[in-house]
Amino acid sequence: MKKFLIILSSVIAVILLYDLTHYRLGWYIDLHPDKEVSTFVKVCGKEIQIDKGEGYEPFEIRGVNMGSGEPGEWSTDFDIDKETYLRWFQYIKEMGANTIRIYTVQQDVFYKAFYEYNKDNPDPLYLIHGVWVNDYIQNSHRDAYSKDFYDTFLDDCKTMLDVVHGNKKISLGRMASAGSGSYLNDISQWVVGYILGVEWEDLTVAYTDDTYRDKEGYTSYQGDYMYTTPDASPFEVMLCSVGDKVIEYETKRYKTQKPVAFSNWPTTDPFEYPTNVKDFFMKCAYIDVEHIKNGEKFLSGQFASYHVYPYYPDYLTYIDDWTGLGITDKSEFYNANGELNTYLAYLSMLTQHHSMPVVISEFGVSTGRGMAQRDANTGRNQGNMSESDQGQALIDCYEDIVASGCAGSCVFSWQDEWFKRTWNTMYAVDLTRTPYWSDYQTNEQYFGLLSFDPGKERSVCYVDGDVSDWDEEDLAAKNGDMSLSVKYDEKFIYFLVHKPKLDFENETLYIPLDVTPKSGSYYCREQDLLLERAADFLIVLNGKENSQILVQERYEALRSTYSQQVYDYDTYLKENIPDPDSPLFVPIDMILQTATALIYNDNLAMSEVFETGKLTYGNANPDSPDFDSLADFICSGDYIEIKLPWQLLNFADPSRMNVHDDYYSGNYGIEYIKINELYAGIANSNSDGRVPLSPVSLKGWGNKVTYHERLKSSYYILQQRWRQNGD
Repeated sequence: MKKFLIILSSVIAVILLYDLTHYRLGWYIDLHPDKEVSTFVKVCGKEIQIDKGEGYEPFEIRGVNMGSGEPGEWSTDFDIDKETYLRWFQYIKEMGANTIRIYTVQQDVFYKAFYEYNKDNPDPLYLIHGVWVNDYIQNSHRDAYSKDFYDTFLDDCKTMLDVVHGNKKISLGRMASAGSGSYLNDISQWVVGYILGVEWEDLTVAYTDDTYRDKEGYTSYQGDYMYTTPDASPFEVMLCSVGDKVIEYETKRYKTQKPVAFSNWPTTDPFEYPTNVKDFFMKCAYIDVEHIKNGEKFLSGQFASYHVYPYYPDYLTYIDDWTGLGITDKSEFYNANGELNTYLAYLSMLTQHHSMPVVISEFGVSTGRGMAQRDANTGRNQGNMSESDQGQALIDCYEDIVASGCAGSCVFSWQDEWFKRTWNTMYAVDLTRTPYWSDYQTNEQYFGLLSFDPGKERSVCYVDGDVSDWDEEDLAAKNGDMSLSVKYDEKFIYFLVHKPKLDFENETLYIPLDVTPKSGSYYCREQDLLLERAADFLIVLNGKENSQILVQERYEALRSTYSQQVYDYDTYLKENIPDPDSPLFVPIDMILQTATALIYNDNLAMSEVFETGKLTYGNANPDSPDFDSLADFICSGDYIEIKLPWQLLNFADPSRMNVHDDYYSGNYGIEYIKINELYAGIANSNSDGRVPLSPVSLKGWGNKVTYHERLKSSYYILQQRWRQNGD
């Protein structure tokens, strides 16, 4: 018995040692050093070609980027299950895509699902796999040659290769911004390329280049698979070194190769712009992969990867003379409507510059109600676009990508992501709670082709003119023969107005709302409206074109944070602080990060804003043939239905019913207070006396979100284009 236990213990020890060294530490012995290296996908000129068994043929990447987030979870939770992945893969294939791109190592269930979907599939999905560089590392004091940056980047690249080849086990937390588990399914036969890195921070690139510019060992690299030209910068040398070692690792360990690209975007593109544009956009860094060449042993070849959106940074809009950028005839980039298509022009610059295939690995527009950038020329904006508009914009971008000669593209993104933040709304919300509600004002959450709508199977209400969603228990306030009902979910607070003999286009109705006990006014001067409670907001319903929400000036979120950029004064100086009971109610605006100074050739020009409190009329039911995803309200007979995103009413976290505190009483900015109720009322221009407001109970939902999937209108629009003529 003792001998048996000794033998058993020895066997277990050997197994554990093998597991540690082989699957976790990556140690291996090359048992076939003379085995020929193979590749089923390669670069040929400016094409990517693939061998499906009958020889190499051109392969256009029609891809979609897939994140790892879903409602109620952070992306780093990697909580998506296998059944969901399998369902999504089928949707993506039916849309006409042939490729999925992921940014980092996912949870092991992704690879199990991908293998299961493809293994007996004569028409499989392909994969472009990325390697993430941690945001903290990029935005710290480190340069690209610091151990935390370079060594981690290279190690993570090798880990990714082991994962792809089904030869890795990763413990939870071992790899930053990545999944964990047992990766034992070899999916390499469906991987068509690797994109190493992320959207590089321009300051990190510039800092690295400046630090090592003249230092020996950092100005060139000569490898068996990649080498640099004499013009290479230190950052490009770093990329070349990592790329060469990654190709070497896959070649020697797995006897195969895939095309490799290094992530890039306009902020670090290789072009030299006029001084005024460089200064305004702080264009201080350049990465040119033409300075990285392929050695004879690299069979698959290199392609150039760029994230390019039509709205930012749209350098060409602010440059009159393009000859310095290699474009002598600007007229060819005007469309039939006389609009200058700077997106097509920029893509053409990329393909003309590069000797290798160019893949636009991210492009897209958002269906969020909020907006962060405008495309001044073609209207493909970052946000405030309906799902139908999104679909058309994606097609327009795709056609530009094809016309410019790119080898492929990947739409951003497959699914909406509730956890995301945007620069021009993040000040107004609790960033530790974003996965637990759907913030329609934050455009970054809505780039997906797949929507997560509130409710397990359907939302509690659809603003479509059908009032059967409403019950007597939703009644919140009455005023004479008028009534107001209220309900809410993880995305909207809904209102139903009932007024007998409603003359929608010729009379004005008001819904005053008291959200915070800290401020508000009993009187709205602009509408000459008296109130029984101090209100913070006033919904003004004045026909299809003129309806809007107003906010009492003391509770204006934009002013609390952006008064200097928008109004040219500091709101926290004593003389600029609004009175707690100010009768002035103002429109609700959103700041846009646009090059206003360049547009007007005036360095003192204020930042551009757009009125996000203006209400859009239409049918917001996805099942309706005239569905408009941006519709805020609709009238049907004597009823008006309204839906408002929580952030528009200064909710920082509706899951816990936390709203903005008073900005001025010692806070000097946004802090939060919890409320258990708001007060709402209903009135019209003929209402006598003060308008009564009644309490509406608010309970929140904590971390327990409900949602259901829905393919957006844009999915079907893109599907029609990608599958036309049997493509």
